Amino acid sequence: MPVPSDIDIAQAATLQPIVEIAQAMGLSEDDLELYGRHKAKVHLDVLERLASRPTGKYIDVTAITPTPLGEGKTTTTVGLGMGLNAIGKRAAITIRQPSLGPVFGLKGGAAGGGYSQVVPMEDFNLHFTGDIHAIGAAHNLLSAFIDNHLHHGNKRNIAPHTITWNRVLDISDRALRNVVLGLGGKIDGVPREGHFDITVASEVMAILALTTSLSDLRERLGRIIIGSDTDGNPVTAEDLGCAGAMAVLLKDAIMPNLVQTVENTPAFVHCGPFANIAHGNSSVLADQIALKCTDYVVTESGFGADMGMEKFMDIKCRSSGLRPDVVVIVATVRALKMHGGVGRIVAGKPLSDELLQENVPAVEAGCQNLLKQIENVRAFGVPAVVCINSFPTDTADEVTAIQRICAEVGIVAPTSNHWAEGGKGATDLALAVVQAAEEKSEFNLLYEDQIPIEDKVTAVATKIYGAAQVEFSAKAKKSMVQLTEQGFAHLPVCIAKTHLSLSHDPKLLGRPTGFTFPVRDIKVSAGAGFLYALAGDIRTMPGLPSKPAGERVDLTGDGRVIGLF
Repeated sequence: MPVPSDIDIAQAATLQPIVEIAQAMGLSEDDLELYGRHKAKVHLDVLERLASRPTGKYIDVTAITPTPLGEGKTTTTVGLGMGLNAIGKRAAITIRQPSLGPVFGLKGGAAGGGYSQVVPMEDFNLHFTGDIHAIGAAHNLLSAFIDNHLHHGNKRNIAPHTITWNRVLDISDRALRNVVLGLGGKIDGVPREGHFDITVASEVMAILALTTSLSDLRERLGRIIIGSDTDGNPVTAEDLGCAGAMAVLLKDAIMPNLVQTVENTPAFVHCGPFANIAHGNSSVLADQIALKCTDYVVTESGFGADMGMEKFMDIKCRSSGLRPDVVVIVATVRALKMHGGVGRIVAGKPLSDELLQENVPAVEAGCQNLLKQIENVRAFGVPAVVCINSFPTDTADEVTAIQRICAEVGIVAPTSNHWAEGGKGATDLALAVVQAAEEKSEFNLLYEDQIPIEDKVTAVATKIYGAAQVEFSAKAKKSMVQLTEQGFAHLPVCIAKTHLSLSHDPKLLGRPTGFTFPVRDIKVSAGAGFLYALAGDIRTMPGLPSKPAGERVDLTGDGRVIGLF
């Protein structure tokens, strides 16, 4: 039987009152800030009350290097959570909130798909509880303070050409990437070049995702560096007197959001940093609460294991102290064929016939990418399970080839049909994950805090990406010296690169080797607590495609949203 559209499935789902979802996890109505019947924020003081409870198993869902269509990582996260409940376990999921840029752009929504979705789907994909708007407001308040400071005499002697704090907007709008500020006249500010990023690329988003309390949030906001003075000293949000007001704007946004799946599995949704330009994981606070409320928590890292999972381990786990028990690597037959040199996948266009026809040799060749991602998981000492996310065009021989190759390296690779069947379609995956969670995990970080910045970047590029060497530009070398002198060398690194290849070059599919990884600059997100290295041409403000997904979105006369996917 054909599966209805995502929005039709979501709108047909029977939702439980969110108070009942919370009560099943041991939370009371007093622990919630209600947003209607089916959404709520969870107060942070529950962490203190639940501190004596045992901590659940921690599962991270990642993937092979994805195609432009993605490989169903969010759908698998949702399906696995429901599958764990289907086999009698108490499970919750923790995922990121989607940005409006992709929702109305190329990708569409990020609530999962088919019968593995988070609901209410329309709210989830649109304004939700306003967290991203609060992040944008806090970020832009600091932007306004900077230009106001310049206008009123610049007492901190900020060097305008050093200002790195852009403005943000949660809509993909390429025309705002580079702008000129302060035009008009003397009363309209100091003219200077400016830039816009998408809100999810904001350091404020990263701070909210990594913070552990209101006081920690306030301190992190104060440490944000916006530029330098004329003597080369960093200027912070605290120096400009803005950090306190930013914290006030975020006092509700810091609370994780609680919703549910189409099968009423609890879903904590909080923060949404991209993994190609940020650390790509939902909040520490949501994970901490969920782990005290259920026996299994399934979270998701952005893009492939070389991207979001590496940052999950080296940044999020380093910061939170939480340790994963299992990593699930999502793979699809179509993506493995592409990595094996067959066909070309373009978002918004039908798959080519060669990707729909059986091709076991191409699948086997593409499994080199999968094997590298398995190695990447094992580099952190964590057990892995491969999930073959099923599509109707997969053949038995193609699936068998993947399972055989995985078995040769000691990895189980169940198929999962959660998209078409919901939780019952993910029971084999859930059973494999439960078994893997009982294995001994010897978690370790990829590098230690005290090693030089250059060695941290090199460790990620060579051990995770497979580079032969790293080439640092003169600018990057100068930045490393300056950051070391300023006392930031102990921070972990967040590398911004393409998500479409293990390398920096999106054209290098499969498992590229022998390449030189270029780093053009290294900067600091002092509030978030990491350094970020820029590799390749990474844009922090996307553009809309020729036919934006927003063209399909509309409202019926009775107020029903249509066209979201």
